[in-house]
Amino acid sequence: MTKPTVLFVCVHNAGRSQMAAGYLRELGAGRIEVLSAGSAPKDEINPVAVEAMAEEGIDIAENTPKVLTVDAVKESDVVITMGCGDACPIFPGKRYEDWELEDPAGQGIESVRPIRDEIRGRVEALVADLVGSEEGAA
Repeated sequence: MTKPTVLFVCVHNAGRSQMAAGYLRELGAGRIEVLSAGSAPKDEINPVAVEAMAEEGIDIAENTPKVLTVDAVKESDVVITMGCGDACPIFPGKRYEDWELEDPAGQGIESVRPIRDEIRGRVEALVADLVGSEEGAA
């Protein structure tokens, strides 16, 4: 069986989608391919998102926002959007979810932590759905 590929998309690819990708890389433990992109990416990751993830032991500081491409959507099995509206192309046979999450842009760490925690819960459910909680999974 091939690994499922998940694409996280938000407007700037600097906060929500980067945190979700960081969690999925960690919690998926190599069982899921992880992509993230933005419809209008920023130049760098939101430093407060980096700080919030560092508190969880996950380093996203070296990540770079990427522009959303049709190819990224085509190669993904699951596309999760976070406030990017209709910017994401739709292809038949893909699983699409829209996660309504507050945008951490311009917010302090106290406001970003609950967003981060909600993302973690959704990613945990996604991992369980895609690969289960197999014992000994690498």
